[in-house]
Amino acid sequence: MPSHATPAPQSPPPGPVIAGLLLAAGGGRRLGGHPKALLAHHGRPLVENAVRVLREAGCGPLHVVLGASAAEVRERADLTGCVVVDNPDWAQGMGSSLRVGLASLAGTGADAALVSLVDQPGIGPAAVARVREAYRSPASLVAAAYGGERGHPVLFGADRWADIAATATGDKGARVHLTEHADELTLVECGDVAEPFDIDTPPDLARLA
Repeated sequence: MPSHATPAPQSPPPGPVIAGLLLAAGGGRRLGGHPKALLAHHGRPLVENAVRVLREAGCGPLHVVLGASAAEVRERADLTGCVVVDNPDWAQGMGSSLRVGLASLAGTGADAALVSLVDQPGIGPAAVARVREAYRSPASLVAAAYGGERGHPVLFGADRWADIAATATGDKGARVHLTEHADELTLVECGDVAEPFDIDTPPDLARLA
């Protein structure tokens, strides 16, 4: 009797690769010069919390941009599994860190970068996952919203990286690109699952556990 080979089960098509890009270079000027990445949160450096949030939300690979006290952050924080890159021009503002981070993702095959900030511990995996799941194509442009107002994290499809890097200067980050392409931006309401406060000044430290 003829034998019939059982066809091998087909794997489902792989999903998009959404890299997590954590900007953690700030020097904490208004915090007395204490690097934000090393602020204590639940007994560990704040940067570890931000990495955990990205990982639990399904982002990967994970790239972390350091700047102020980068050597000390590398020594004290557990960044296992992350690609850690230094921004020597971190004092020029967030824009330089965004450029360095996007450049580090070139060649990784990532379809998009989900960008988060180290000093927003009130934004957890639930909000990040919502933004991640709004990805549709390499042209995607997505941001979390709080009460309808744009905030972080933000997601940039790979087709947008070059333009964002070209316009990211000073502390503007991606604001120029977001403003110029506001009609293409998808806002994902996250106010019910996250609080978008920043740790910027000494009174803000009370928000850290």
